[in-house]
Order: sequence, then C-alpha cells, then structure tokens
Amino acid sequence: MKMCTPTRWLGARAVGSGRTSDCSCFCVTNFRNQPIITTTISATPQGTRRPFSVFCSYSSPFLAASSSSMPYDKELAAAKKAATLAARLCQKVQKALLQSDVHSKSDKSPVTVADYGSQALVSFVLERELPSEPFSLVAEEDSGDLRKESGQETLKRITELVNDTLASEESDRFTALTTEDVLRAIDNGKSEGGSIGRHWVLDPIDGTKGQVFSLLFSSLLPKSDIVFVRGDQYAIALGLLHEGKVVLGVLACPNLPLTSIGNNQQSSSNEVGCLFFAKVGDGAYMQSLNGSTHIKVHVTDTGNPEEASFFESFEAAHSSHDLSSSIAEKLGVKAPPVRIDSQAKYGALSRGDGAIYLRFPHKGYREKIWDHAAGSIVVTEAGGIVTDAAGNPLDFSKGKFLDVASGIIVTNQKLMPSLLRAVKEALNEKASSL
Repeated sequence: MKMCTPTRWLGARAVGSGRTSDCSCFCVTNFRNQPIITTTISATPQGTRRPFSVFCSYSSPFLAASSSSMPYDKELAAAKKAATLAARLCQKVQKALLQSDVHSKSDKSPVTVADYGSQALVSFVLERELPSEPFSLVAEEDSGDLRKESGQETLKRITELVNDTLASEESDRFTALTTEDVLRAIDNGKSEGGSIGRHWVLDPIDGTKGQVFSLLFSSLLPKSDIVFVRGDQYAIALGLLHEGKVVLGVLACPNLPLTSIGNNQQSSSNEVGCLFFAKVGDGAYMQSLNGSTHIKVHVTDTGNPEEASFFESFEAAHSSHDLSSSIAEKLGVKAPPVRIDSQAKYGALSRGDGAIYLRFPHKGYREKIWDHAAGSIVVTEAGGIVTDAAGNPLDFSKGKFLDVASGIIVTNQKLMPSLLRAVKEALNEKASSL
C-alpha cells in the first residue's frame, strides 16, 4: 500500500498532493498521538495539487469523550431556569396568600393558583428555550376547571402571576402572555409519555396535600389541607425521559434549608431554598435558589443501620407508617423517622440528611411518574439506589403510571441488601396477618 503525502485536514475536505490514482491512508492526528482516521481518497490525477474528497471513519477516545459530555446540557440549563422561575412564582403566592388562591378542583382535591401557574410557567419556558425540539410534557394539571365560568377569576390571577414572574426575571425580552396562552401552556401537559422519544415530566408542586393546618380561612378548605399553604416542604419536580429512561432531573425546594434537616443536626443558617439537579453520568448537585455556586452532593456512606435515619411522608394517608416502623425495627434503625412531604425527601437524602426513604402507598393507589422521575435521578447520580420493594428498577417507560411491587425504597449501596431483606420479611408478615 502506498502512503499519501501528509494532509491538512479541513473537516471532511483535505488539501494534499496525491501521487497515485487511488490510495487508502492511515493518518495520525495530534490528539494524544492516537490514530483516529481511516480514509479512502478518490481518484486524483498524478502530479496535481487540488482539493479532493476524503471519507473518514473516526474511532477517537478523545472525541468520544468530548461528545459524550455534551448530551442534555442545554436541556438541563432550560430545566433549571424553568424550575427556578416556577419556585419564584410559588414564593410570591406564599408571601401574599389570598383566599382566592385556593381553588378546589372538581375531584375535590385542593389545588392552588401556584399549581397551575407553576405548570404554565415551566411549560412556556421549556418550549421557548428549546424551540428546535419536539415538545412533549407529562404533567399533573389540566385546564378543564379553569375554562369554566367559575374558574375565570382564578385564571386571571394565574395569568397575572405568570406575567409578573416573567417580567421580573426577563424584562429585556418579555411579552405578556394572554389567558389563552396560559391555558395552552397548561394543556401542553397532556402527553402520555412512553418509551419512544423525549418527554418532560412535571409535578408543578409536589406535596400539595398534607396534614391539617389552621388558617384564618381554614373553614373554607377541605379537611385535607395543603402543604403549600402551611409553608411545609414542597418541590417543583421536573425530569426528562429519553427512550423511557430518566436522563436529567431538577428539584426546586423553596422551603428546604440549605443545611441538613437530619436527626440531631441543627441548622447553622436560616437560609432556605434549594435547587437540586442531575443529569445521567454527571453526578448530582445542589445550589441556592438564589443562584449561589453549586456543590456536588452524595448520599451518606453509612453501612450501619443503627446510624441510619429514614424519611417517610408526613401524612399516613400517603404511606403506611406501621409498615415503615416494622421495617426499621427489623433493620435495627434506632433513630426516629424524619417526616417530610414531597420529593424534597429525595433532595435531602441525596446530600446525606438521611439514609433511607420508604414509601408504601395504601392498596389501590398507583404511583405516578411525576412523583419520582426527577427525585430518582438526583439520588442515583448522588450514589444512591432507587427500586421498588422487590428490588426492581423503576420503569418510567409505560406512560403516566409506575407499576411497582408494593412500594418504593431508596437508600445507599451498602444498606440496600439488608434493607431489601427487612422489607421482604415485613411484607410477608403483613400478608400472613390478613
């Protein structure tokens, strides 16, 4: 085989001196002195110098590493922006809570202006920031009640909040949205998800239900009040599915302290408002909602159950506290549970505030993908494991629902084997007692 004269590479074209009518070239680049290009050069008249076509095959570890670090960067940036703006909207509503900000849906579950506003805002920002991508959003709310006569005042309030939030953050390029714009943005969330393509998954305010709290107008509310109104933990939870797998997640937790909420740990700061984020293969991070420098977070590395604390939902209606207590006893956990609502649990666990999260919904309840998508990747990228009660990975590819065995458990690598044994034993005992 004849060798060609050295070639100056210009993308897929080259300028060189061909001394044969056809030749194959094995070229060495200056990237770490590694051979990366095999070329076939079409016929070139002998003795001429002119541009000629080169067909290249790349096998560079360097280039592969560069390209693999790029996926989902722009999506993550858009998700962080959307979730942060939604959190700002929610904080505005909390600071100036109005009686009309609580709107009861037709199914009687309480929904706030902030729920709808958060979904509209996230939908609008994602679609605007990623205009070249097909947009699919699986989300909790729809605009059905807002389109009724009884919902017009609520819709007007939502539109004002969304516009105020956008204007305060983006005054240089802001155009006010109409009520129709807001309704359309909310209804973007009607996607069914699935295993094909990309789908955003949103819980606009995860944690809207919770224990009863006394407000001046509490008599106007259903007995199952809302965490958002109480000022307890809630999260704007946004994830991205690609071919049925969660590839990035963002948790905006406006009421979560920047320092640990674990047992026997006192906060040294009064600052609240955390943003957790992760993308596949890149670790998990936390920063202030105000935009401070982010830090990498990691789950606790304890392997001793006696040193482990666990999270569970505040309200017993969300998860079986009795079953969780039985599991903790069998495992040897000594610390009392840390009860906290919403996917803020995932964020807190990702930074080591606790070691275990147990969720065992009551019979008949089907888990929704928006309740776990964002939180699960934050924890797994922080070094944790998220499975169902049988140890199976969560499957987000089947649509809006997660079909899991009995419940969901989250912990670190060291504790998972013993936790699974304790879960199995407790579930068997429960089944035998029925």
